[in-house]
Amino acid sequence: MSSSARFCDGIQRRDLLKVGCAGTLTGMLTLPNLLAGRAHAADLTKAARDKDKDDVSLIILFLKGGLSTIDTLDLKPNAPPEFRGEFDPVDTTVPGMQICEHLPLLAKQAQHFALLRSLAHPNSDHGGADHYMLTGYQPLPGFNPNLVPNNQRPAHGSVVAKILGPRGAVPPYVCLPKMHPSAGSAYLGSVAAPFVVEADPNAPNFSVPDLVPPVVVDGSRLTDRRALMRQVDRFEKSAEVAANSKARMTSAFRDKAFDLITSPATKAAFDIHSEDPKLRNEYGRHSLGQSCLMARRLIEAGVRCVTIDHSNWDTHAENFRVLKNELLPQLDTGLSTLLSDLAHRSMLRKTLVVVMGEFGRTPRVNNNAGRDHWGPANCILLGGGGVRGGTVVGATNPKGEKPAADPRSPEDLTATMCHCLGIDPDAEFHTPEGRPVKVVNNGKVIHELLA
Repeated sequence: MSSSARFCDGIQRRDLLKVGCAGTLTGMLTLPNLLAGRAHAADLTKAARDKDKDDVSLIILFLKGGLSTIDTLDLKPNAPPEFRGEFDPVDTTVPGMQICEHLPLLAKQAQHFALLRSLAHPNSDHGGADHYMLTGYQPLPGFNPNLVPNNQRPAHGSVVAKILGPRGAVPPYVCLPKMHPSAGSAYLGSVAAPFVVEADPNAPNFSVPDLVPPVVVDGSRLTDRRALMRQVDRFEKSAEVAANSKARMTSAFRDKAFDLITSPATKAAFDIHSEDPKLRNEYGRHSLGQSCLMARRLIEAGVRCVTIDHSNWDTHAENFRVLKNELLPQLDTGLSTLLSDLAHRSMLRKTLVVVMGEFGRTPRVNNNAGRDHWGPANCILLGGGGVRGGTVVGATNPKGEKPAADPRSPEDLTATMCHCLGIDPDAEFHTPEGRPVKVVNNGKVIHELLA
């Protein structure tokens, strides 16, 4: 039978197999791989749950390209003009805490978040800095930022998925609207790989490709498709399955993938169209806002970690125009509503929200009215999940060039996140070669951030 041949009911064999074969990038999950991976995590999951009494979830909002924190979360109004830029600070609901005037909605949620203004690292290159922030490990020699995925170490979400495991039918780790190249599972494999949405939640016809049948197949006929697949595989089963337990497991996981696709709870979690249009408008009808809303829905449904990858923060030119007119209005509605929505639903205490880019921007404005890459000074926003809202930890010097004292590292941020999630920072993974690697690379918990 050729690959284009049809079964008697008009279903192509290749369409029949799409349910189990979508998403072929290494480090991403197909549905059967997602379910297969779960079978290997029982011991770690049980041990982690014994420790993790609060069962905290994680949302990472990664502003890819590098947020200009000197213009948003750590302004320097008294610096010379070539450093302070064009924006003014505005008071927040927390006395003494100020942020950018173009984040007025976020300023009203300051009681729900903390600012870490003294984070610094030595890497000012895309790719390497991304990897450092999203994994807590500096890249090793030979790191190739052009690979997709490019993880030498597992991303934070993969660590969460591996150690804490899934809750119910939903995946433990989801990336949206796409997967950042450094958000994969590295040597942890499919058990820890993200389920990637690969679609913009703001699109009018948004749906998750892996959770809908191919267009040539009506959803009500999935049961028939399962029967057909079993007939197609009959010869393979008779020849191999009796002697190959792995093949038997693969068949079982594929069956469970059908169950996941047809699960009302799973479909409901991804059905953003069922949300109140008024709330969707509050989040903002743009990719960042609707991704924040989708993250809340997924956490509410039981997903443990959602990583949002939002691009175009690399403002080498026209930094102030782009921030004021495009990027900051989106961040303002999306993030502020996410925090208030989580609080309103009594979810914020058990949901850690972390907002970061790979680095800050240069303190001095360049000749194109932009700012360039700057690893030596960065500011991270954290809320919920055990973080003390309304807190500012650390400070940069008067020109925003570096921390004034006591710099904090990505390793320290990773240790703090693990602490909030109930993950032992001294726990070890093993590479395929058997080499032990700690979850946290000698970072220290930043206790000043914690309630």
